[in-house]
Amino acid sequence: MTTNPFGADGGFDMNALLQQAEAMQAQLMAAQEQLAETVVEGSVAGVTVKVSGTGDLLGIDITPGSVDGNDAESLADLGDVIVAAYRDAKGRADEAAAQALGPLAGGGLPGLGGGAPGAPGPLGF
Repeated sequence: MTTNPFGADGGFDMNALLQQAEAMQAQLMAAQEQLAETVVEGSVAGVTVKVSGTGDLLGIDITPGSVDGNDAESLADLGDVIVAAYRDAKGRADEAAAQALGPLAGGGLPGLGGGAPGAPGPLGF
């Protein structure tokens, strides 16, 4: 993506812009595929939750003896522990997504003001 859509003479090169867009789309798709195949874990109090890099719940492992199946309070607490373990795993998945997609999600097209939404670019709009 080193081709500048604004030629050396200051003219606009639509082909260069399209090439940049296609390259960015290919990179984004590759990063999304990698995230879908990534598995991250979160653990809290004997409960381990596995999620994909996109945040889909893949599995829950409960360490034997960490919950008393005959105790109503222990079973109620188990729900809270599962939620906490999921949040831990989801936070890790979000970090992986930010690392994989960060340069692609917020970078925009070089030379066209690909900064924050609503922020003026080099052309003043």
